[in-house]
Amino acid sequence: MAETKDKAAPKDKAPKKGGGGSPPGGGGGRDKKDKGGGAAVDHAPKAREGTPRLQAYFDGTVRAKIAKEFGLENPHQVPRLEKVVLNVGMGDASKNPKQLDAVIEELGAITGQKATVTRAKKAIANFGLRAGMPVGAFVTLRGARMYEFLDRFITLAIPRIRDFRGLSNRSFDGRGNYTFGIKEQMIFPEVDFDKVEKIHGMDITLVTTAARDDLAMALLRELGWPFRGETPQRVA
Repeated sequence: MAETKDKAAPKDKAPKKGGGGSPPGGGGGRDKKDKGGGAAVDHAPKAREGTPRLQAYFDGTVRAKIAKEFGLENPHQVPRLEKVVLNVGMGDASKNPKQLDAVIEELGAITGQKATVTRAKKAIANFGLRAGMPVGAFVTLRGARMYEFLDRFITLAIPRIRDFRGLSNRSFDGRGNYTFGIKEQMIFPEVDFDKVEKIHGMDITLVTTAARDDLAMALLRELGWPFRGETPQRVA
């Protein structure tokens, strides 16, 4: 009987060693595979998920206000922002390519979108300029990134401007577009002081669907734009 028990013991233990059940703590091999294998990571900058705060404020409050103020019955007549363009001009970009790369990197950090290099269309001998040479960089923002940039610019960047007294209300082009310039890129909190190669300014253009300047001014005023001599509208 003793010999029968000793021979049967290995048979009883065999299912435990080679059994199909998972060991205590779950299937270790499966967990490692799940942890290691995931979706591909997209390193390209993207807008924050959901509707930006400024865009939600425009859709819920500003649109109805402007329609009532100007008596616009058709909702398509209400002006809206179409795009925002940031442009940095560099006359010596061809001589200092590292400085141009620094400007492109700064614009990418400020806007969350890669900048495009501006190249000369004509050759000008007096300036030592040939066609196709880089002369600056620009970024065009639309949709959610546009509203997010404007929100950060109004609430964070403008208060950092030294001796700020408001932006001019005479910078409209007669067709509802507003252009202004800033002297230093240091006002943007995204710019790292230690990595700045050279202090430079930029031109920012706000393109709207308004055909008149008064409609475009009312739109910017309702979005909290700090015009000179006026108290900015507070965005909820």
